[in-house]
Amino acid sequence: MIKKGWNLNTEVCVDLKTQLRDDLRMKAGKGYLGVLRRDVVCEDFHYDEHFTFREERLTPAVCKRNPRVYVGRYITITRKDDGTYRPNFRPIHTGPGFNVEHYASSVANELLWALGGLVEEE
Repeated sequence: MIKKGWNLNTEVCVDLKTQLRDDLRMKAGKGYLGVLRRDVVCEDFHYDEHFTFREERLTPAVCKRNPRVYVGRYITITRKDDGTYRPNFRPIHTGPGFNVEHYASSVANELLWALGGLVEEE
């Protein structure tokens, strides 16, 4: 399934190696900042593929407050420090040919696509 602005994939049956700073193992529901890398090694008839996640501490100068997690044509969505999402409207250019109904339905569709990629169904 492809949603506008996202490439959604599911990696099946993967080996994940973690390098965490404070926790011994990843905790359920906790978000970690870092880099996820896909490692593939092919040597002398030996094939090894796994993923490595390395937790990184970002310095305050590098860590952007309320990062954009979705940038679309009509809206952007930022994630606040408490994990909630905030939709923001992009500038509206009205003029000849501007149709309010088309604009409103386009914004609604984009909001559905964006939140569908960010929020998991329960």
